[in-house]
Amino acid sequence: MGAVYLFDLASRQAQWLAVRQATVAGNISNANTPGFKALDVEPFTSVLDKTQLAMAATSSGHLATDAPHVRPTKVKATDSWDTMHSGNSVSIEQEMVKAGTINREHSLNTSIVRAFHRMVLASAKGGQ
Repeated sequence: MGAVYLFDLASRQAQWLAVRQATVAGNISNANTPGFKALDVEPFTSVLDKTQLAMAATSSGHLATDAPHVRPTKVKATDSWDTMHSGNSVSIEQEMVKAGTINREHSLNTSIVRAFHRMVLASAKGGQ
């Protein structure tokens, strides 16, 4: 397994969040367009699952990932809440929930990057 770069991973998630935000904004802008079907992007977790990253134990004190009590689970996809008489499937409420989720994920991503950046700077300064 090659090295996993946290900043690269955070950058990719930020790009994915930007694409998802643009998709949600497009859905909202077409909320009154007859026949428009709400769109969404593939979840970031499934994008990561396709990369086949494996956990690496660099110390004997690390937890094993093949423990018998750890089982993978599948996430069930959900459909749009309503379809209007015009054939439009955009639900403003659902899109606003998605926008809030995107905002929280972006804030978490930024906070993690900021914390690791501070840690890198502190380790570069040494024991001064």
